Amino acid sequence: QVRLVESGGGLAQPGGSLRLSCALSGTDFSIYAMGWYRQASGNKRELVAGITVGGYAKYADFVKGRFTISRDNAKSTIALQMNDLNSEDTGIYYCNYGSNFYSPTNDWAQGLQVTVSS
Repeated sequence: QVRLVESGGGLAQPGGSLRLSCALSGTDFSIYAMGWYRQASGNKRELVAGITVGGYAKYADFVKGRFTISRDNAKSTIALQMNDLNSEDTGIYYCNYGSNFYSPTNDWAQGLQVTVSS
């Protein structure tokens, strides 16, 4: 059974940092692109950052220069380092996988709440 397990998130002050982690099990992690997505209140879920099998990273314009996505094929995990957070980064963050990160599967996990507030 394919399973996504997310960890991290929480509360941060503006300008602060948080790190999210995601582990994929039950399938061959190494053949999938991975991504982090977020859903802010009242908005649809959107791509934050994606990473290909080969390690090429793509970022949404609103996080460029602040967030870094990485993957560890040996551990079947990805991470999202989020720096210089602002209130607009608040939302629920999800990881997912797929043949490309623009087309994730429907295997969404519970998500991680990220709140940026002073």
